Amino acid sequence: MKPLLGNLYLLGMLVPGELGYDRSVAQQRQEAVDKIVSPWRILETYSYNRYHPMGEIYQWMSETREKYTEVVTHFLGMAYENRPVYYLKILQNYKYNSRVRSLLKNLDFYVLPVLNIDGYIYTWTTDRLWRNSRSSHNNGMCFGTDLNRNFDASWCSIGASHNCQGPMSEPETKVVSSFIESEKENTACFLTMHSYGQLILVPYGYTKNKSSNHEQLIQVGQKAANALKAKHGTNYRVGSSADILYATSGSSDWAWDIGIPSSYAFELRDNGTYGFVLPESQIQATCEETMEAVLSVLDDVYEKYWYSNSAGKVTSTAVLLSLLKSFIFLL
Repeated sequence: MKPLLGNLYLLGMLVPGELGYDRSVAQQRQEAVDKIVSPWRILETYSYNRYHPMGEIYQWMSETREKYTEVVTHFLGMAYENRPVYYLKILQNYKYNSRVRSLLKNLDFYVLPVLNIDGYIYTWTTDRLWRNSRSSHNNGMCFGTDLNRNFDASWCSIGASHNCQGPMSEPETKVVSSFIESEKENTACFLTMHSYGQLILVPYGYTKNKSSNHEQLIQVGQKAANALKAKHGTNYRVGSSADILYATSGSSDWAWDIGIPSSYAFELRDNGTYGFVLPESQIQATCEETMEAVLSVLDDVYEKYWYSNSAGKVTSTAVLLSLLKSFIFLL
């Protein structure tokens, strides 16, 4: 079986002629996208230094797929308000960054740009600091669930609201967890991106008890934090949420529980000066330094599974990395 590398938020797009293609279903998905796609220019004019509404992100994914043969999109499922969720898969014919190209020899990258699509749109239209999904509960008296805390890892025991609906109750977490479960035997790494706090968090978040590979996770995480700092001087702390933040469970705990040995949650910039409203002027630096940390983690995963410490040769261990996020949370 071919080793894989993945990101936790995955999406898919059916193409006419493919096995299982349903024109009526595909048309409904496209209509849902069209409703929120703004008139937009060519890919070369897309700005990576500002925040984009969901329509422009959808269009960016489509334009990227059309221009770059090494990137394909896949349909993952539908959000609560019937918007399609897609993920990107980066193929082995990627030819730009030599470091990434080397990793792709044995790894497949899966990237989910946005999981909480309904909630993200709501932050543009109604409430800038909304964090939950937009599902309706209690006859319309309660809206939304924190998707990161909807995974089945010590669910609703700590760090969650009291009106819990049930683990994996939301359509978004259902499709993500189903995909990851189906690939868990081939998955070696799961990364999820959040803000804010400048932290690299390891399992477990809901207890002071340590995972069986805690020391290794800390070592790899600290190496990643050092790589991140070397780019722009930003300091990140490494540890479990229970130790350095607060006790709570999340998707990275769940990923570790189902057998994905390298599971991390990143809390990106900053330390509270701007909090959840980080200025656009910091987007590029945040992306650049975070990429260094991600690649550092992947280097360690690659070395662990494909190279013998004694002989330095490639092994046949099967791996899939999930960047949750990449599966990743941006909200």
